[in-house]
Amino acid sequence: MMRRGCPESIDKPGGVGDPFKYACGLALLLLALACSRAYGDVGVVLNESLDTSVEWFTDSGHTAVYFSRICAESPVKLRPCRPGEEGSVMSTYENLGEDRRYAWNIVPVSIYVYGVRDARNRPVFGSEKIKSLLEDGYRNQSLADYCSQEDCRTGEKAEWRYMVGAGLTRSMYIFVVHTTPQQDLELIEKFNSLPNQNHFNGVTRNCADFVKGVVDTYFPHAAHRDVINDFGITSPKAVARTFTHYALSHPELKFYVLHFSQLPGTIRHSTETRNGIEMLYRSKILLVPMVIYADYELPMVAATHVLTARFNPEHEFEHHPAIRVEPASFASNGANSAANAGDIQTLHPVEMQDREEILGTNHEWEYYRQEFARILEQALHEEAVPNRHAFRHYFEYLDQSGKAYADSRGRLWLEVTVGGKPEKVGVSMDTILAPDSDPQLAFALLLARVDQVLRSPRHRRESMMEFKEDWAMLESARDRYSEPARSLTTSHSPVTEPSVAGSGAN
Repeated sequence: MMRRGCPESIDKPGGVGDPFKYACGLALLLLALACSRAYGDVGVVLNESLDTSVEWFTDSGHTAVYFSRICAESPVKLRPCRPGEEGSVMSTYENLGEDRRYAWNIVPVSIYVYGVRDARNRPVFGSEKIKSLLEDGYRNQSLADYCSQEDCRTGEKAEWRYMVGAGLTRSMYIFVVHTTPQQDLELIEKFNSLPNQNHFNGVTRNCADFVKGVVDTYFPHAAHRDVINDFGITSPKAVARTFTHYALSHPELKFYVLHFSQLPGTIRHSTETRNGIEMLYRSKILLVPMVIYADYELPMVAATHVLTARFNPEHEFEHHPAIRVEPASFASNGANSAANAGDIQTLHPVEMQDREEILGTNHEWEYYRQEFARILEQALHEEAVPNRHAFRHYFEYLDQSGKAYADSRGRLWLEVTVGGKPEKVGVSMDTILAPDSDPQLAFALLLARVDQVLRSPRHRRESMMEFKEDWAMLESARDRYSEPARSLTTSHSPVTEPSVAGSGAN
């Protein structure tokens, strides 16, 4: 049986590990979820709110459905997943923009979260240029037969784009329970037999109503609207909250929560979702009028929310963090791992990770902040990165001065002019440390990524398991750029090593 957690070389931040050999973030979780097993999963996806359209005013966010054992035969047709496939996300929008008025589309999980088919090739940072590149790639590969009109191909209002690389624009939580094969087959049959026609209505047929209907196919009345706190409209947060309550009251469903933090980069941070009453008493636009004209009602509104609708997605994640599936047979049968990946009998199911191992402790995060400060100081001293002020805007510099493109293998790169000379740097996990990726640009880019993660609050920060992958890549990039820099950095007297014991996540 493989031991739980990250390998030793990443557990100790001062050590240097191979990030491709020892990667242990949610990319591994997705790989594990790809392996067939005796049960499946269905989950309510709760996307944080963007500053666009009605979301800017309501902070309602968006919701979709995650399946581990249902995949896309096409963007508009379902089928059971084949061995090795990771599952999918299905969602509805007011206007997908496609040649027909479809009600819903379904895409692979990695396309939905990262914009790529393999999470190991996901972008290192997010920008509008990179997201547009990912959208174009998906449209050409999978959507060509459904998106031939000019408005669909180039129009920004075609909402199929929200289903490609959503993790570049916002954070998301997925509230997951187990399903049976029969339940999955029944849902496939139901949705493939129904006409996929759009009847979207923001009041009675919105995205939350759609998700509620899908969940109720599995578990009748498991999710429902909050008439009091959402004024009769079904909201994404109400569906997530009621589904969570249902799952916790049925322990046999093995409830857990996944969290995908928004990718570091130049795109504005998403904001936490709100229900109707939260929008009223937290809105900067409505607060002053309510204080003036409804000062007596305001405390009642707040009390109603506290008593009937309190729900914090981050707290649910911290209390029910994602489990990992340990492919034990891969460890004992390394030579046959490729063949075993598709064999339903080769995987031992589930072992719950320690909470601190997934989330990290205060002590661990502080350790990495101190160690990063030393690495950054040395990088500034060696002029590997600009001055401290410019460094905080490094993503913006790369985005404004660089040209994003995909090579013949679909891998992501950025071409930048440095000192009048064109250079290129990989901007995905599989290219940033490639031999032809400029070492200095790669080092500076990973420094900027790690810096943003370490400065983020908990609900915007990736897990400790993911962060250790980032850290291993940063160490490798530092080695590629400057051997003397590595020696000087590690010569400092060490701070206390982090441990999995201690206080909770910071």
